[in-house]
Amino acid sequence: MSDKHPSAHSQPQSQVLDPMTDFGSIFEEEEFRFRDYCIEDYLSLVIFWVLILVVFLQFFTRYVMGDSTTWTEEIARYLLIGVGFVGSVMAVRKGSHIMVEFFYHYMPDWLARLLTHAVAAVSLIFYVAMAWVAFRLAGRTGGMMISVDLPKSIIYYTVSAAFLLMAVRCLQHAIRRYRHNE
Repeated sequence: MSDKHPSAHSQPQSQVLDPMTDFGSIFEEEEFRFRDYCIEDYLSLVIFWVLILVVFLQFFTRYVMGDSTTWTEEIARYLLIGVGFVGSVMAVRKGSHIMVEFFYHYMPDWLARLLTHAVAAVSLIFYVAMAWVAFRLAGRTGGMMISVDLPKSIIYYTVSAAFLLMAVRCLQHAIRRYRHNE
């Protein structure tokens, strides 16, 4: 077994945290640095806070004022879609989408690298294909949102842009792994 794919049982005891003795270390935070974050992180944060404000406005007008604002529910739904897709761009950049790592630990290094590159290639093809499908769907969507005078195609263009950014981040991640021979 190589050092690149250690099993869960091969970790030295000094690296394993015991929650009873290292309780304070659970709450330690790393220093914040702007360079550790990218545009999609900040965009996701802004969309999320706008979503919170819209949902709070919906709650306030419905339960406190007794008369719900009509546009808040629809806008909240579309903002949630935006947060999900922009957040997916972050996950692709960090390589934190779900995957079954169990098998990688028991594969030879060459096979794990080959499988990693194959998964990256399939993911890249999927992201580009979905960006194209969403873009085509946006072009065919001619309706307007019900409560706001905006075209529904905005949502599909957002999804298309997110898939395109996922493809870019996937390609960057694959190139980085290839250069470092991972």
